[in-house]
Formats: sequence, structure tokens, C-alpha cells
Amino acid sequence: MDAQREYVKTDDGVRIWAARTESTPEQGAGGAVPGAVLCHGGPGLWDTLEDVAALLHWAGAPSVHRWDQRGCGRSERSGPYTVERSVADLDAVRGHFGLERMVLVGHSWGARLALHYALRRPERVAALVYVSGTGIDADSTWKPDYERNLREGIGEGLARWRELGERESLAPAEEREMCVLQWSADFADPDRTRARALAERMATPWRGVNFAANKALNTELRAQDLAQLRAECAALTVPTLIVDGARDIRPGAAVDSLADVLPDATRVVLRTAGHLPWAEDPAGFRDAVAGFLGVLPPAAR
Repeated sequence: MDAQREYVKTDDGVRIWAARTESTPEQGAGGAVPGAVLCHGGPGLWDTLEDVAALLHWAGAPSVHRWDQRGCGRSERSGPYTVERSVADLDAVRGHFGLERMVLVGHSWGARLALHYALRRPERVAALVYVSGTGIDADSTWKPDYERNLREGIGEGLARWRELGERESLAPAEEREMCVLQWSADFADPDRTRARALAERMATPWRGVNFAANKALNTELRAQDLAQLRAECAALTVPTLIVDGARDIRPGAAVDSLADVLPDATRVVLRTAGHLPWAEDPAGFRDAVAGFLGVLPPAAR
């Protein structure tokens, strides 16, 4: 789809890359659903959600807005890298495109970012779509299983992945190779050649990982007061759809910690999908989102 690409200037002067696409008459978005904003994963990666944007148009979103988070991809490499700053940058993107309210969609780390935005500015969020997140419990409840599943998923490339990960510095091509090996484990397809091809597509074009942003944001998330976060989530009235793949290498049980506490949450688990459910079950993902958006209360439209 043709996208209108432009830069958003944040309140501290950092340039954020963003893109907007509009639905076509064939896609039938009738305007009852607000525009959507997508938050990519990482932290430290860049937007790879163009396919999600297309599916959201078919699900009823009249416009979809993607962006590279601060310091990532085509956005300016400038900190600070904090959750508060990320929420403010997301709000700058919303304001730039004139969205009073939005359907907010986040994937992986982006799901956590979208959740934090909804907690801080619920009046701006008509609906939250939380895709392949890891819930709100401590990392220790799911990360050991994830790391074991990751090693198994990388398979015959494990020795090379470990070798690259142990180096003090990597050339861009080596960094890309390491990430492709790791990302291939995120796909449930038993044909590992196809999984590797899907990971290669994610890495093309290669925009380089911001490891400083990754470290800073993950450190902050690990230090959060989870009891307070759970209480805040229990008070969140924004309608929320939680979508994940049953074959994600991150244990699905981790998401129960969020699904169980949100007062208005719908959970859809796509049986054949991994960490990127739209890539392996696009029809299931589209139908889940369309069904959710189609029954939003009038106040959320």
C-alpha cells in the first residue's frame, strides 16, 4: 500500500519517522472505527508492521499510522530511552496525525508500550490490541522457558548464534546474521527454511539494532513495581483484545497475568501461529481484530 511518509518532531526536538496509509473503498472501512497507531517490538528495533497495517484496513480501520521509535530505524538516534519518554513520543505521533482517539496496537515490547500509554492516557485510546506480549509478571516466571525454546528453535544455527553473541562488537552484516538466526525461532512453521526466509524478510532492509535503547528500557521494565502495575491494569476500562500464537516460544501462560486482571479483555489464541501471528495466520489475525472492533461500544468509536 502507498504510504505517506513524514517526520514527527517531539516536544524535545527529536525527529521521529512515521507513515500513514488510508483504506481503499474495496476494504470497506466505514469510518465508525478510529484510526490506528502501531507500536513495533524491540526495544531497539524498527517498524516491520506494514502487513499488520494492511490487515487492519481490512478489519475496518480507516487509517493506520506506523512509526520508528526514538533512536530506532529511520528516527533520530537520540535518547533518553525511558518508558515515560516512549509514551510521550507515541503521543506526539498521535497528535501529529490529528487523532483525538485511536485504536492502539502493540506487538511484543510494543504491546507493553501500548499498555503503558493506555494506563497514562486512557481518554486517547478507543481500544487496545495487545499482540504477543509477555504479561505483567516478573521475567523469572517465563524467561527460562523462553530461552530454552529459543535455543531449540534456532536449531542447527545455535553454535553460530552463540559465537556472534559472545563477540564484543559486530559488523552490520554479522549483527544482521545473528538477529536473523534468533528471529527464525519466532516462527512456528516446521519448515525451518521457510522460518529463516520470514526472518530474512523482517531484516530487509537492515536498519541496525539500537542496543543502548534495548538495554535501558529492559532494565527499567525489570525494576518496575509490579504490584502497582497490576493495580493500575485492574482499573483500566479501555476495551482490550489480547492476541497471541499458541506456538510462540514465549510461554502463553505469561500473558495470563494481564488477561486475568484487565476488567474488559478479550483473549484470542491462534493455534498455528508463533510470535508474529499475522505472518502465519493472517486470516485468523484479521478476523480476531475485525470481530473485536466490530463490537466496540459506541463510546469507543
